[in-house]
Amino acid sequence: MDSSPAEASSALVVGGGISGLLSARELDAAGYRVTVLEESDAWGGCVGSHTVAGINLDSGAESFATRSDAVASLAAELGLDANIVPPRPGGAWVQLPEGPRELPKTGVLGIPANPWDPEVRRSLGLFGALRASADRFLPASVGAGTDVTSVAALVRARMGKRVLERLVAPVVGGVHSADPGMLDVDMVAPGLRAGMRREGSLAAAVSAQRRGKAGAPAKAGSAVAGLKGGMHTLIDALVADLAARGVKLLTGTRAESADRTSGGWRVTAGQTTYSAAVLVVATDGPAAVDLLAPTVPGIAGKKPGTGPDVKLVTLVISNAALDSRPRGTGVLVAPQTPGIGAKALTHATGKWEWLREAAGDRHVVRLSYGRADGDGAPEKRHNGPETDAELLAAALHDASALLEVPIRRSDVVDWDVVRWRGALPFAAVGHRARVASIRQACSATGALAVVGGWVAGNGLAAVVSDTRTQLQNLLP
Repeated sequence: MDSSPAEASSALVVGGGISGLLSARELDAAGYRVTVLEESDAWGGCVGSHTVAGINLDSGAESFATRSDAVASLAAELGLDANIVPPRPGGAWVQLPEGPRELPKTGVLGIPANPWDPEVRRSLGLFGALRASADRFLPASVGAGTDVTSVAALVRARMGKRVLERLVAPVVGGVHSADPGMLDVDMVAPGLRAGMRREGSLAAAVSAQRRGKAGAPAKAGSAVAGLKGGMHTLIDALVADLAARGVKLLTGTRAESADRTSGGWRVTAGQTTYSAAVLVVATDGPAAVDLLAPTVPGIAGKKPGTGPDVKLVTLVISNAALDSRPRGTGVLVAPQTPGIGAKALTHATGKWEWLREAAGDRHVVRLSYGRADGDGAPEKRHNGPETDAELLAAALHDASALLEVPIRRSDVVDWDVVRWRGALPFAAVGHRARVASIRQACSATGALAVVGGWVAGNGLAAVVSDTRTQLQNLLP
């Protein structure tokens, strides 16, 4: 049992997801002796892997946003810059009640940069495109006030109901597993409202975000990239880098309490007590508040809600009819679409060239289930099928309908189900203000930072960028 006083150069990180591992790397680079505690037996959190039909696949995040260079820079530092790859051309689709339509080739969260782009016009219809075009004539102040605004409130005010229901709701449901009426726009699309005030309209703000800092013309297609071999290779490289640096990495170690001491922090995990001058908590939101509230009373009563339970069904399929990639890289499903339980389908071999080569004549298709609607209460969460058998049956039905290719059980070479229970950060309206209050209280306590998707926003780019900012602020 280690109960010695904290050394001035010691640091402790609780949580071994990407934010925790990156925090450990930043602390080590600053000269700290670092220990990382991870409750589970695996590193990476939502950036995981599994093997299906002998193919090593991502079991969680499989791409990152390219509107910032946060993830690309980290990959380069770890020697993975040559492995950064764009998705295959073809784009994604949205499944509407009347059938499939192409998603906007230049958009953010499904919000189009130009309502008159051909694929947008086909989804919205003439009157929907006309209503969306009114955005550029509205005062920039509409939807840009300092009051909290949901994604749905902003889109409805600026571009109307059709853009919301036919484009934004499917994208937000697929990415965030929630109704856009529940989500804080400033958390899930940081800078969008500020851009609207600056550019004069929502469409112009979307276009500006697509251009990025360099100001180059926005490229058509999905503003994402991946890594050859899968995003989980980023975690493998991070863990190897930390091990080489001498960082102490402990799995199966659950932090049970955290106390402020005169010399720093004392964290108890089982029968062992760890002392450190600096503490970084990189768990999910509810766990972070539970751990710190007894010592940081300013965060009491501010525990965020958990996200919906999400199930990912991965199918490895032998069916030559999928060779033509009938729905490009995949399909997002509008919530009002009858007869489809999945919120999204990714044709992974249709999306990533490296995976197509690895799979040979087989196809990898991944469907996701679970979404929060209404007020986010458990009774409003549409978790869908639960057992593995139910999920397989639902996935076969939904994949056949969405791809318009009959997929039978005999076509499935192998399959797997991965469950993420409340893992997605749930950025409900008001969450940003709550996060700011929590961080202020933690900062006032001293030598403490909280990081992760629940405070940074969903997506690897947001998490990596925010983690580095928080560590810079924490370190002298």
